[in-house]
Amino acid sequence: MGAEQINQTEKEESLEQLLEQAKQLSDRLEDEELPLEEAFLTYEEGMKLIKRCNEKIDAVEQKMQVLTADGSLTDFVTREDRELRNS
Repeated sequence: MGAEQINQTEKEESLEQLLEQAKQLSDRLEDEELPLEEAFLTYEEGMKLIKRCNEKIDAVEQKMQVLTADGSLTDFVTREDRELRNS
């Protein structure tokens, strides 16, 4: 599978699918019989999945708009964004 094909697969995976995969890896890490080297690899894979989850969440936040009380749409602003703007 080439890099382009992997990137396409990553785009098609839903956040729910990624979180489920991360949970499965977490469950696997709880197995006391898991060899240490395999545990390290599982942990690394889990961290990559969490990074992809965060990227998906960030992309959604950037696209979100908020319906204000007067019916107009404004861009969604996170608490972190507000803090950065005020500093």
